[in-house]
Amino acid sequence: MRNGLRGLFVASSLAVFALALSASSASAGLLVKSAPDCSPKPTTQPFARWGDTGQYNLAPGGSFEAGSASWSLSGRASMVSGNEPWKVAGAGHTRSLKLPPGASATSPTICVGLEHPTIRFFAKNDRALLSTLSVEVITETSLGLTAAVPVGVLLPSGQWKPSPRFLVVANLLPLLPGEHTPVRFRVTSIGTGTWSVDDFYVDPRCR
Repeated sequence: MRNGLRGLFVASSLAVFALALSASSASAGLLVKSAPDCSPKPTTQPFARWGDTGQYNLAPGGSFEAGSASWSLSGRASMVSGNEPWKVAGAGHTRSLKLPPGASATSPTICVGLEHPTIRFFAKNDRALLSTLSVEVITETSLGLTAAVPVGVLLPSGQWKPSPRFLVVANLLPLLPGEHTPVRFRVTSIGTGTWSVDDFYVDPRCR
C-alpha cells in the first residue's frame, strides 16, 4: 500500500513538473511572439495623491487619445471628448473611453510577467444603480487557445475615481522571473449604465 502511494506521488510530481516545463517553454517562446515588445517601459506615480506611491507604466493606448495605440471596440464603445480631471497621463489630454450598456473595449497586446502584479485606471458611470464595469485579462494557454479571466468589478460611481488595484492573475502563468506572457485587458459595461474609462496603467513592480 505504501509503495503504491509512493508511486502515485512520484507520478503526480512528474506530471506537475512536466506541466511547469510546458508553461515555461510556452511563455518564453511561442506565446511571447504575439507580444510586440517586452522591454521595460518608463514609469510614473499617477496615483500618488491617493496614497498609492507605486510606479506604473501606461498600457498601450491607455490614455485613449487620438493617435495612440488602438483598443478593439464593440457594442457602440467609442473614444469621446472628456478626460479624467487630474490628467495624470498628460496635461493636454482631452479624451476618454465611453462604454454604453453592453459595450466593451479590449487593449492591444501587452507583455506581462511576475513583475507586473496589478492594473489600475480611472472610471465613472452615469449613476445608473444597476450597472457595473467588468475587468478581465485575456491570455493564451499552452495550446494556443485564449481564455478570459475576470480580475475585478467596479460598482456605480457618478464621479471620476481611481479604480482599486486589480491583481493580474495571468502574470502567474510564467513560472520563472524574467519570462513573460502576452495578454490583453478587456473592460465591459454590464447592466443599464454607461461607463467612462481613462488612463489605464500597469504596475511593473513586484511587492
